[in-house]
Amino acid sequence: MTNTENTLNAEKTQNLVNLTIDGKPVSVPHGTSVIEAAKKIGSKIPHFCWHPGLSVAGVCRLCMVKIEGNPKLQIGCNTQVTEGMKVETKHQEAKEAQKWALEFHLVNHPLDCPTCDQAGECKLQDYYMQVGRYDSQVNEEKVLKPKALDVGTELILDTERCILCSRCVRFEDQVSKTSSLGIFNRGDHSQIGLIPGRRIEHNYSYNLVDICPVGAFTARDFRFKCRVWFLEKTKTTCPGCSTGCSVSVFGNKMEREYYRLKPEVDHEVNGHWMCDYGRKMYKHCNASARQSVPQKNGTPVDWNRITNELVQELTKARNKKVALVLTPQYTNEEYALVLSSIKQILGTTPTVFIWRPETENPTEFDGVLFRGDHNANTKGLERALSQANIQAEIIRGNIEPLKNANPDLTIVLGPEIEMAYGNIENTLQSLSKLSNVVYFGVTLSDTTKQFSLTVPTKVFVEKNGTYLNYNSMPRKLIANAPVFSQIMGLDDMFAAALQRIEQ
Repeated sequence: MTNTENTLNAEKTQNLVNLTIDGKPVSVPHGTSVIEAAKKIGSKIPHFCWHPGLSVAGVCRLCMVKIEGNPKLQIGCNTQVTEGMKVETKHQEAKEAQKWALEFHLVNHPLDCPTCDQAGECKLQDYYMQVGRYDSQVNEEKVLKPKALDVGTELILDTERCILCSRCVRFEDQVSKTSSLGIFNRGDHSQIGLIPGRRIEHNYSYNLVDICPVGAFTARDFRFKCRVWFLEKTKTTCPGCSTGCSVSVFGNKMEREYYRLKPEVDHEVNGHWMCDYGRKMYKHCNASARQSVPQKNGTPVDWNRITNELVQELTKARNKKVALVLTPQYTNEEYALVLSSIKQILGTTPTVFIWRPETENPTEFDGVLFRGDHNANTKGLERALSQANIQAEIIRGNIEPLKNANPDLTIVLGPEIEMAYGNIENTLQSLSKLSNVVYFGVTLSDTTKQFSLTVPTKVFVEKNGTYLNYNSMPRKLIANAPVFSQIMGLDDMFAAALQRIEQ
């Protein structure tokens, strides 16, 4: 170890604070709050208003802890650790304080759990079971507040459920920077509401649903569609743009349906958030939005025949002109296998084109997460072509360069996220005028039925593989239970085609 490394390690050690929490020693950086230090050793202090992606408010008073030497209880969210501090999160005084703080939060909260979308992932329910289980001593009538308010294109607000944790207000001020929300009135008549003349109309509104601990904010897209305990989640990567946010997709395997996407904490990429555009990435994965059976000249073909059909098309194209059209939405592994397989089968490298959206501006960035490149793997495609020593021409709607190549066979790996290609139908119609087209894609239309072969492809929730995001950082896909188990992946299909030709 060098002297510089020794110095850096010594500085890091000097910046650590040593303390004990519930009798367990822990070392954390200077400036860490008690609630964060407790998380490090697995002691979960109940809280409503604190959120690691927002500033500290200290208004819910639920995170009370006992600190040796302090005559009064302290809130864990806004108390920083000190050297030698001894904290008890389960001290009887702290437990009593937490119980009564919870009682006050429930004073005016409606008992509508059976009809509330937050049921099953509500922190009021969770904390009542963890630190509550008391008989209420409040006999007064509950204060009624407005319900089902239209506060934005994507959101519904039920102020009766709100416990005034102020997370939403801080998010609007600090993250989206739109400042559309405030707390109005006083005492038990205080309520969250819109600033006059404003609505929540930005691309990050669903994050308000995520951070709301009690179901005051609900998403129109998910509201009353499925109970959360029927959903299973799988961590994966959002394919909506080149940021590549870490997300979880939630699906009901019994129904073979997906219902929502939510962000996973990833401090290197998306932090705690994701955009509303990315939330819609589950919709094309469901059965109602996809084709499930291959087509040959508009006639359905069994899956056990499709590899033979592909082999026939490729075999006929040997020693002829072949064009390969790629979109930047497939995995690195798919690009590598398709490029190598086609080259081996044909005995030569095809002429390659990159099909990109007509109206995109890849350099755009909203300053938070959403980027103008709405393709998940632009960098991965560039790298795959570079490694294969292939120069590709970009086409944007106008396929004249492809027509001028006069190919005998055109293989198109169409976009998975078709909403990113606003004029996709125009391009498909242009492609349909070519003599012989094999099209891989997600949806089936009257235009794609005109191709020689139209082959359904797997979507991101059904794949194992990687993307490279805008910063060339690998982003991982993890396959969830497929909606269509019979759909073959491109990797399986081209590997099987290559194997049959070699035999």
